[in-house]
Amino acid sequence: MFLQSNTITADMGGWELFFNSLLPMITGAIQYTIPLTLISFTGGMILALITAMMRISKSRILQIPAAVYVSAIRGTPLLVQLFIIFYGLPNLGVNLDPFISATIAFILNVGAYGSEILRASILSIQKGQWEAAYTIGMTRWQALYRIILPQATRVSVPPLSNSFISLVKDTSLASLVLVAELFRKAQEIAARTYDFLLLYVEAALIYWVICLLLSLVQIAIEKRLDRYVAK
Repeated sequence: MFLQSNTITADMGGWELFFNSLLPMITGAIQYTIPLTLISFTGGMILALITAMMRISKSRILQIPAAVYVSAIRGTPLLVQLFIIFYGLPNLGVNLDPFISATIAFILNVGAYGSEILRASILSIQKGQWEAAYTIGMTRWQALYRIILPQATRVSVPPLSNSFISLVKDTSLASLVLVAELFRKAQEIAARTYDFLLLYVEAALIYWVICLLLSLVQIAIEKRLDRYVAK
């Protein structure tokens, strides 16, 4: 029988503790880990596309702030960014909910790394594609959205899928700003039972299963996209 995390005690045996801590951890994953991942990745990809467009534009006014943003995010640890938003902004009078703080940090992080993936994918498309679009009267932006981006999307799927899977694991950092996600639940139970090894290994196994399922989805998507590649 599964118990709530606050009823799990130190006198439980190994297997009993394992099975009774399973539900609280899975609940944390469903309520916080998975939503945090989906929201952050969606928002991050919107930001990534905007940033990539700014990076490949011919305007220095757009290029410079985008480049600074990418450099700042890639050049600082995600944990530090998370702490600045959650613990630092209150010094400026900005108090954010833990979940919102974590979401903002992850969106900014995904946006920076994702923009480089999208930018590289766009630049990997042969210049002849641009020239062909121009010859039929398309503008630069029409060529980008109608010709280049659809091809770049296929190229970017594998690295973006890897980024998504990595984000699932990175959400464990949200436990440090009090978000009750999967790993936070494991920490709470371990603090009461003192069986750190068992509970952290259990949390690792749950992350592994989630990432394994996502990897299978990634493989299926890549196989489907390969059908449209000329052999």
